Amino acid sequence: MLDVRRVFAWDIDPTAARAFAAGMAAAETGLVVEPVAELREATRVSDAIVTCTPARVPFLGLDDVPAGGFVAAVGADNSAKSEIKPELMASAIVVVDVVDQAVVMGDLHHAVAAGAMRAEDVHAELGQVIAGTRPGRRDDDAIIVFDSSGTGVQDAAAAAVAYEVARQRGLGMRCSLT
Repeated sequence: MLDVRRVFAWDIDPTAARAFAAGMAAAETGLVVEPVAELREATRVSDAIVTCTPARVPFLGLDDVPAGGFVAAVGADNSAKSEIKPELMASAIVVVDVVDQAVVMGDLHHAVAAGAMRAEDVHAELGQVIAGTRPGRRDDDAIIVFDSSGTGVQDAAAAAVAYEVARQRGLGMRCSLT
């Protein structure tokens, strides 16, 4: 778990980034969410980067991520979407939810299609890292990309664990989904 102290919000539409930051402040998350005009302004000083967009053209490259950075790429959930440039995928330790799925959709799909890497170059599936059968970070300077194309059972299991940890620690807040 990360000790998140500061969050940056970037969007191709700066107005959307500002609105998101204001909404997070209004939600009383306890986090400082700062909108930024330039992507690299945020990513180069961040330990963890989360991409969650409908982008069809990759926008996050190797020069955007600091040594030792972690990228959770969760927006490319079909074969047309892409957030991570192939050269970043090829240079990173890549972990996916399921290789067979990621090779036909998501950023791995695009890196393979570009000839930047092969499915066999994937370091591990998420379940292997969690179970300890494959190591996670081996080097403090290595960039890790988690290319999540979406696996419902893993999402549900992670949500259940997060809920229980938050409940045990007295964290979170009730909200209405209606």
